[in-house]
Amino acid sequence: MNSITKIAILLIFSGIIPINAQSINRKAANKLYDTYNKFVTNYVDSLTQFRSKQDSTYEKTGKESKTYNTQSTFALLFIPTTYYREIIHKSFCLDNYYNMDDLLSNSINKSLMNVYLNRPSLVRFVDKDILVANILSPNNINKLKTLPAVTDKADITPQEDGPTIIDIAVRKPNFWNFYGDYYLQFLQNYVSDNWYKGGESNYSMVASAIIQAIYNNKQKIKWDNKLELKLGFQTSKGDSIHRFKTSEDLIRYTSKFGLQASQKWYYTLQLIASTQFMKGFKNNDSKIYSSFIAPLNANLSVGMDYNLLCFKERLKGTIHMAPVAYNFKYIQRPELAARYGLKPFHRTLHDLGSEFTADLTWVLSDMIKWRTRLYGYTTYKRAEIEWENTLSFQFNKFISTNIFLYPRFDDARGRDSKHGYWEFKEYASIGFAYSF
Repeated sequence: MNSITKIAILLIFSGIIPINAQSINRKAANKLYDTYNKFVTNYVDSLTQFRSKQDSTYEKTGKESKTYNTQSTFALLFIPTTYYREIIHKSFCLDNYYNMDDLLSNSINKSLMNVYLNRPSLVRFVDKDILVANILSPNNINKLKTLPAVTDKADITPQEDGPTIIDIAVRKPNFWNFYGDYYLQFLQNYVSDNWYKGGESNYSMVASAIIQAIYNNKQKIKWDNKLELKLGFQTSKGDSIHRFKTSEDLIRYTSKFGLQASQKWYYTLQLIASTQFMKGFKNNDSKIYSSFIAPLNANLSVGMDYNLLCFKERLKGTIHMAPVAYNFKYIQRPELAARYGLKPFHRTLHDLGSEFTADLTWVLSDMIKWRTRLYGYTTYKRAEIEWENTLSFQFNKFISTNIFLYPRFDDARGRDSKHGYWEFKEYASIGFAYSF
């Protein structure tokens, strides 16, 4: 092939290639334009549907007219929530779901579909139940009656019913409250005969009962009654005369009658009477040192009571202060008169003075409770002071241990060379306990 032929072929191909390139670019541009135009059209259609949903719910009946559907369409929103299979079918059928000629039905279907997907627990029925009831037919909807207005009801004269007989039972309130606190506890101590420090084995037990009856009418009158009973025994190998001796022996009754003066203060008349159950002995001594009504103490006082309640009601009780108090003492055994501050072989003692009593309970924790009673009486010539303390450890509802501490001062008796006018008593025990 000569050079002229080569040049001609080169010119032909150089002209064809640009023509094909331009044709390909034009086709791609047309395809892109069509795609863009379709995207814009779909976007505009979506905005149109969204606007129709936001504006108002209506039904198209013509090219320009818009009218609300007042038949059964709205009923789907107000009857109990129902599952419609037709709505599920339309939701997954694109041709029907985006039907622009029925925007009202589409909007209601979307609302119910949201309920089906997000709150299925609210759906109570299925469409089969509604079809059986036939409540959505136009005939039944037209039969619905409009409720009368409020003004129409106001014009109607209400009909009064005749007298109704009602049985009313009026019960008298019960102002009494009862409480109880009981325990039965034991202590055992064993010491062998060759114990290097000496000592002796012994057994002991103590029983206690505290019963309270309180009258309070929540107005002016309050009457407290408390009966305390305590009895304990112990054995001792060193005592060859007595097999058992009393370690605790108490009968005490306290009564307070109060008239309310303020929220926590009462004018109070108080009576305290005490004695014991059994005869009292000492080791290897047959002499009787005390017995029932020997002595019998009765103290009647007039004063005021303060009801203490603090530390979130954990500490509560009463404090009685009486500037005037009458004290009576009776000794059944005249030979014991001098031992209890009476003239020799006299049976009774009368004197006047002032009296103070504090009776408190402090719940330190769920397991620990402290009960204390401080009693003082003075005639300004002699004085008696008693301070009883019981520290209880409650392991469970029925098992507890008690520590009892009891210092006492009495200058009516003779002075002891070692302790003076002071006396002291204590014990520790564990056993059964019950309260109500």
